[in-house]
Amino acid sequence: MRLDLCLKHSGIVKRRTVAKYFCERGLVKINDRVGKPSSEVKDGDYVSIKYGEKEVRMQVSLRKEGRVIYVGYTLVEDEKVDA
Repeated sequence: MRLDLCLKHSGIVKRRTVAKYFCERGLVKINDRVGKPSSEVKDGDYVSIKYGEKEVRMQVSLRKEGRVIYVGYTLVEDEKVDA
């Protein structure tokens, strides 16, 4: 699944364009590598996103049933970072 879609469907961001904005500015990482909006996210990957002074790290859970893909996440780390 694309990174921008994963962030939108998990509820981390409200719109795909916002997810794209974060990715293009290097604020989103997949397994500690900067992710592009089109980067592929797999089940079990770690995604980090920076929101202002906060950085959130989560493990993504993907489950496919037919044509439907369910996206969830487990919060791993939530810390304040220096700007």
